[in-house]
Amino acid sequence: MPYLMTTLGPKEESEIGVGMLLPHEHVFVDLRTPTTPDHAQAEVGDVIRLMAPELVRARSAGIITLVECTPEGVGRRVDILKAVSAAAQYPLVVSTGIYREPWVPDWAYAASEGELQAWMQSELEESIQNTGVKAGFIKLSAGDNGLTSVETKILQAAARAASGVNAAIASHTVQGKVALEQLAIIEACGYRADCFIWVHAHLEPDFQLHLEIARRGAWVEYDGIGWEDNDSLFIDLIQRMLGEGFKDQLLLSQDRGWYDAAQPGGGLPRPFTYLPEVFIPKLRATGVGDEVIRQITRDNPFRAFARN
Repeated sequence: MPYLMTTLGPKEESEIGVGMLLPHEHVFVDLRTPTTPDHAQAEVGDVIRLMAPELVRARSAGIITLVECTPEGVGRRVDILKAVSAAAQYPLVVSTGIYREPWVPDWAYAASEGELQAWMQSELEESIQNTGVKAGFIKLSAGDNGLTSVETKILQAAARAASGVNAAIASHTVQGKVALEQLAIIEACGYRADCFIWVHAHLEPDFQLHLEIARRGAWVEYDGIGWEDNDSLFIDLIQRMLGEGFKDQLLLSQDRGWYDAAQPGGGLPRPFTYLPEVFIPKLRATGVGDEVIRQITRDNPFRAFARN
């Protein structure tokens, strides 16, 4: 049976309950480069005090699971995520994978493609470091104007690692042409386009590229909802995708949270609840029905990240 691999163990669809599944959020990050002193350092108790209440608030708003999209390079701390998840008794789907340059850690430059593949496979199949938590998917990124050589190496390793366990590959990719480049590499490595999630697709102004990537079979994710006063932009994109028949490949999220290790006390988190409390009522008011809303906020993200 399909399941999500979470910080609280594998969860089949019947176990996660009824509500929304947000495919792109963060609980803990550090956007400074990895060589910065004290990068990704924080007291676990401080993160729990700031972020566990946000997860409880998310649950109360009908959000049943978050996909935590922080990879290596921008502050991934699965030990902290596990502790926050346990404190709130809230499942998180966490990642293996590496962000783009200049956030690529030194060890990844030195590693071969095969070594990177083996590392990702071990985190997908066994444990992330010594946490006892398995990665649920692979999170990557790409340079705004195209893949660098090290980003290409990481993507090739990811495609081969993911294919062994049917895992999703989600990538922070600003330009549609770069997403197409990534799809070509993934398919050349023998993996499938329908396991690729184009993160931040809303930043690509050419809607024809949204359609081209959807026609290839990939997921198109609009995930900046609630950051700015631009709900009308997202509503327009959603309606156009629905009108083109791509409700089965559409994902919505907010890219919100989070405890920021670069800020005193973790900074001020953005609540995870904007989508259900503010945006979805606006979307429903335009005539998008509850069945479609359920599909794009629960069924689609489960299918996108589910493993067999």
